[in-house]
This record gives sequence, C-alpha cells and structure tokens, in this order.
Amino acid sequence: MADGFEDIEALAPVDVLRRGGVDIKTVSIMGSREVTSAHGVTILADLTFEEADLSDADMLLLPGGMPGAANLHDHEGLREALIAHAGKGKRIGAICAAPFVLGSLGLLRGKRATCYPGFEGRLEGAEYTAEMCTVDGTFTTGKGPGAALQYAYTILAQLTNEQTARQVAEGMLAV
Repeated sequence: MADGFEDIEALAPVDVLRRGGVDIKTVSIMGSREVTSAHGVTILADLTFEEADLSDADMLLLPGGMPGAANLHDHEGLREALIAHAGKGKRIGAICAAPFVLGSLGLLRGKRATCYPGFEGRLEGAEYTAEMCTVDGTFTTGKGPGAALQYAYTILAQLTNEQTARQVAEGMLAV
C-alpha cells in the first residue's frame, strides 16, 4: 500500500480474504505503517515493506488509486519483488490504475488484462479486456472501485476454492 491508495480497492480484498480464512497482511511502502488513502483515510498497515518477507507470499496485491499506483510504481524494492514473484510463477493481482505498474515492468506482455479506463495504453503488450475482472494465468486484474468485490471473490477462489468464495459472497449478501 502507498499513500493515495483507493480505499475500497485495498480494503475490500483484505476484508473478503480474511472472512475466507486467508492470512493476508497489509504492507506499507511509505517507511512507516501509516498509509493515507486518496480520500484521506489513514490506516495502520500490518507491516512496513522493510519488515515484510514477500518471497514466501502466495500472492501480491496492488490497490489502485492515484497517486497510490504511481507511488507503488516508483518504489524500486516493490518493482524488484514483483519481477521476482512473477519469475517464480506466483500470483499477482492489481486493480484500477495499478495494472500499469505490472505493464511498465513488462509482466503483462501477451496477457489479457483490465484496468481503469484511460490506463489501457500503459499495459504495455497486454490485450485490454475492459472486463470488471480478468484472470490470465497467474495475473488477476480489476477495472476499478466498482469491481473491488468481484476482484476480491475471484482472488479468494484462487487462494482457497470456489465453494469458500461463494460462501463468503453469500454471507455478505453479494449473491
């Protein structure tokens, strides 16, 4: 997470994944655990980037929002971690503006992906789908704030199973 993140895109996946029994940790790249959203909500992340061991994570998730996505893009350590994660064939998710971070690293080349309208040109080599949520191999991308729950349920199904995702969605009255 970085200052300027989109509230729902960061916290809906955390909420859904924790309801589904996934041990998810929020990680701040800001040098402290405090991170402030694009709408002025300050949260306390579980870890700072320096404290986190991303090498053993099953999946890395990038929330969108501006300037949050740009701040993620500008963090050299995060860029290196994303490249290493993808190189190991591990899952990566990004929503809204954040898929451009993956595009700028060449990670979406030859993949299908979605993002917030206006960022399509920054997906470098990806086929833009305009879908609310797109999965291609180990990459899951979401279109924007309105896609946050669908994106979260999709990721929960990937990390657990379809039944767990359906049960969480039903419990949240989403289906």
